[in-house]
Amino acid sequence: MFVGVDVAKAELVVAVRPSGATWSVPNDARGQRTLVERLVATQPARVVLEATGGYELSAVAALAAAGLPVVVVNPRQVRDFARSTGQLAKTDGLDAAMLALFAERVQPPVRALPDAATQALDALVARRRQLVEMLVAEQNRLGMAQRRHDRQVTVSLRQTIAFLTRQLGTTDRDIGTMIRESPLWRERDDLLQSVPGIGPVASHTLLGALPELGQLDRRAIAKLVGVAPLNRDSGTWRGHRTIHGGRADVRRVVYMAALVASRRNTVLKAFYQRLVAAGKPKKLALVACMRKLLTILNTMLRTQQPWSPILSLDA
Repeated sequence: MFVGVDVAKAELVVAVRPSGATWSVPNDARGQRTLVERLVATQPARVVLEATGGYELSAVAALAAAGLPVVVVNPRQVRDFARSTGQLAKTDGLDAAMLALFAERVQPPVRALPDAATQALDALVARRRQLVEMLVAEQNRLGMAQRRHDRQVTVSLRQTIAFLTRQLGTTDRDIGTMIRESPLWRERDDLLQSVPGIGPVASHTLLGALPELGQLDRRAIAKLVGVAPLNRDSGTWRGHRTIHGGRADVRRVVYMAALVASRRNTVLKAFYQRLVAAGKPKKLALVACMRKLLTILNTMLRTQQPWSPILSLDA
């Protein structure tokens, strides 16, 4: 039996395959208990939900605590799957049925879910990213207001920038405190930051948003982040390999880290220069550095060894 659960703020809509049964419960503690009781009694092979920005978290936690094989999938994957079946309409019931069909046909792998502490760290890192984006936007508006000599707007923007700066500082301190209070995270943070090119922001993002780092092989971790080259071939035509998908927030920090490492990290600098000298475009060489850096970090966390050029040459 395969189950799809469409998550909304107030309701969980459930569809079951192959029986075609559908039902719904409130998205609260009582409704989640009912959901768990009904599914535990039938022991499904997969329970699939979409990531919905947080509304799914408590339901997923309840299902996982009950030992059910729950999988949280990227909504884009499910929409692409729905289009491939010709299903273009979208309602809560149709979405639940499509999730159940996706579970049955694709059978996505069940991975260990992040614990509560990792979810809290990920939320703080995401909040930091939001604050930085808002701060940059307000600073850009301040520049335009000053050029127009808008005094009232300038005063308002400076007040907002001061507030966002304070919030950013508070969030950074909260993240640092959370890392220091966990012996495991503190050790992993020290390992990650021992790599030239990896700073606190990159390390904290990897700890919060990529808990699988160090647990998967190099190909799987590259695909998970979205830096694995994907083929584009048809018949005798051979297209350029490209990267897409994956975890965009992690990919952004790995990009910046690889950019710094290609200039400051002896191993990655030599790797980057060798690719460019061989005629590879600089952007392609930088993506290759991203993938190699991620492989190095994955190996370091798996083996619990700090940075060393010898280890990195083997990665």
